[in-house]
Amino acid sequence: MSTADEPVSPATADEPASPATADADRTARREAGNSPAGGGETGREAIVRAARRAFTLKPYAEVTMRGIAAAAGVSPSLIVKRFGSKEALFNTVVDFRPAAAELFAAPLPGLGRHLVLTMVELRGRLRGDPLLRVVFSLGIEDERTLLRARFREQITDRLAGILTGPDARLRAELVAGQLLGLGATLSLHRPDGATAHTTAERLADLYAPGIQHLVDGSADRT
Repeated sequence: MSTADEPVSPATADEPASPATADADRTARREAGNSPAGGGETGREAIVRAARRAFTLKPYAEVTMRGIAAAAGVSPSLIVKRFGSKEALFNTVVDFRPAAAELFAAPLPGLGRHLVLTMVELRGRLRGDPLLRVVFSLGIEDERTLLRARFREQITDRLAGILTGPDARLRAELVAGQLLGLGATLSLHRPDGATAHTTAERLADLYAPGIQHLVDGSADRT
């Protein structure tokens, strides 16, 4: 992983931030512009990141294309051109499949460590946690229900289908909980916590064995 030997980045754009931080982020984006040179982020990535934050922090009805455009540093017409509608953009935001494809792309014997390293790498690359919006979402019940259903289908059910042995579904749910816990811990203790100043490899040394135990399903039964 590209971040394996570097301290874990505290930047997590999918999680609630103070108004001052949000204003600073918007200013930085405007100054950087909308080219790949602006933090290495394309227009589409900026839109998705801004939409992910907007739909996490506000109910669906309160999110506007204009607001997302302003946060992403693009024009509303560009969002319409690339996504078509607010509904289509919301459906992109609640899609966990891209994260799942990377998280589960390892053989079972090494999956625990791969999950930790990939979570850290995704947080840095996406400038936000790939899973935590399922916890932080403030949307109305229908939206939260959809978000949870997508998470179960695309994360928990997919992992349950990969695991072997007894209690696969139970173990998959527990692994998902461990990943959410890792993301929450990295967020809660930013920017000055110990987790923000250690390496991904060290995090994996400490955290991955517990996840791997669930992956293996090797608990003794009496």
